[in-house]
Amino acid sequence: LAVYNPLHYQELPELFMDFITSVTGKSPSTTGAGSEGSLTKGPFNALTYVADLNSTLVGWILTGYGGFSSAAGFIGRCRVDHDISLLVPELWCRMSEKERDPAFLIEQGYLERVEDFEVSGQVVPASRLGYRITAGFVHHFMGRIFNSASEVFDEAMLRPESQDFAMYVDGVNNIAEAQAKAAEGYFADGSIKDACPPLQAVLACMARGKTAEGLTIHAPEVRELFTRESLLASEWYQERLATKQRMEMLRLKRMIQSLKDFAAEPERGAEAQRLGVDARLAKAEAELREVSQASYLERLVGTIGAEPSLEPIESQRQHA
Repeated sequence: LAVYNPLHYQELPELFMDFITSVTGKSPSTTGAGSEGSLTKGPFNALTYVADLNSTLVGWILTGYGGFSSAAGFIGRCRVDHDISLLVPELWCRMSEKERDPAFLIEQGYLERVEDFEVSGQVVPASRLGYRITAGFVHHFMGRIFNSASEVFDEAMLRPESQDFAMYVDGVNNIAEAQAKAAEGYFADGSIKDACPPLQAVLACMARGKTAEGLTIHAPEVRELFTRESLLASEWYQERLATKQRMEMLRLKRMIQSLKDFAAEPERGAEAQRLGVDARLAKAEAELREVSQASYLERLVGTIGAEPSLEPIESQRQHA
């Protein structure tokens, strides 16, 4: 992990490779001591990893949120601990919304793409590190905090490979190997079948280096899967919205039945009146009629919908 420079931006395919692998877990410094394991380890989460990842990926695609990561621990052989992570909020609040836009930073040369390279005939997949800040970024933005920013973030900090190239190569390969191992688990347990198409592509490229169609993670067809336009037009996203509608209808039907059962008990008459059960029932029935309309689906566009693999059997049967 010492292969990162102080600040990296990763597009969604590379970012989710890191999310899926969770090499170091979630830093407890941001959420309180003791939380690291509960946020990233299986025993604390009853849902399948795929269910969480599908919903998370849909949310990131819809919002267009930029995934930035700050280095912690070491940059090459330079120990930084959490100093840079603590510095980022100070930096971010001194940058405008436009200046924090990854597209702007790339266009202006403040972020540079990390490219794959070969060593002894073997490809080192350094592109999985995404983009990293440049000397221009340090001069233009870090100068808002430091008097001599380039002395703090020098060439060795910005290009960790210049400190120890062999260590850099080994570090990148270790990350790629960890990603492959993590992704193989989704094939081994069969949960890959429940992954949405962009997630399937990421997992396949992590584990096998290419998709079932023979496409690499850099193929335009794969990158297109991670655009908002492609998502909104896809059948699998429409199915998420339809699943959300069906689950809402099931929830309301259960609620209506529970209210009716409560009101039907003679000994609960006074209590039902006090609680306004009749009004609650009328409201639930009106909401059910509204949710059952095709227009409700249109209102759901732009939301994450619901995970089809978690749809209750009762809901599936009612709409089979």
